[in-house]
Amino acid sequence: MKQKNWFVYIVECRDKRLYTGITNDVEKRVAAHNKGKGCRFTKFRYPVKLVYEEDCITRSAARKRELEIQGFKRNKKLSLINRAR
Repeated sequence: MKQKNWFVYIVECRDKRLYTGITNDVEKRVAAHNKGKGCRFTKFRYPVKLVYEEDCITRSAARKRELEIQGFKRNKKLSLINRAR
């Protein structure tokens, strides 16, 4: 059985706030956010829109990158998103 890669992702909430998380299934996770079941932060801020995703090989690597991105100021997150587009 092939193991799935992990991803760091950023979604933009309806109030324009950015949420950063990790998952091994981005589509499924964004769908969960849009049903109000993704996490407490997005529960009342959906619908959300996927604006960034980054492939990581392991869950540990994804978690480290998530923490790094969460430490960014909003402008730096937006710059990261714009560079990926």
